Amino acid sequence: MSQPYVLILYYSRHGATRTMAEQIANGVESVSGIEARLRTVPELSYECEAVSDSIPETGDLYCSSDDLRYCSGLLLGSPTRFGTMASPLKYFLESTSTLWMNGALVDKPAGVFTSSSSLHGGQEATLLSMMLPLIHHGMILAGVPYSETELLNTQSGGTPYGASHLAGKDNQRNVDDSELKICFTQGQRIANLALNLKNSQTER
Repeated sequence: MSQPYVLILYYSRHGATRTMAEQIANGVESVSGIEARLRTVPELSYECEAVSDSIPETGDLYCSSDDLRYCSGLLLGSPTRFGTMASPLKYFLESTSTLWMNGALVDKPAGVFTSSSSLHGGQEATLLSMMLPLIHHGMILAGVPYSETELLNTQSGGTPYGASHLAGKDNQRNVDDSELKICFTQGQRIANLALNLKNSQTER
């Protein structure tokens, strides 16, 4: 029997969201008995239906329907685009109606994370909007509790709705220590929830 995994599904344009995803994966893998699976989505063409390679030249693999179907938990990440997720990630989620009809994600824990160029660039609106398709899938949403004290100390990103990062107007600001700690905690929390839920279902 294969080991359960938390799917960390993200889209990243300038690299910050990917850095967050990698730190979230570290948090997941700090929990014994569960793995992190990093996946991304392809760019979209704004002129016509995109035709892209099935395997990206660099970085993480593109997410498949089965990656999502068989996960024990999900962390969804995107840069902020006018207060909502980026279109490549939304496009992928809109292709998951078969999983929705089959209830494949019902009662699995999920969380969200984001990055924006400006401090008030719509981080919380983006996080909340990313939760909506997960609610439709019947997932159990979990944020970051204030027991993670970096939520009180951060001078940049970090919200109770999910990890976040302030990238700066040129998108060159590195993910700082507070933001990294919040990412780690979020991954760790979803991993623990996923294992606890999976074990409780096995015992029924």
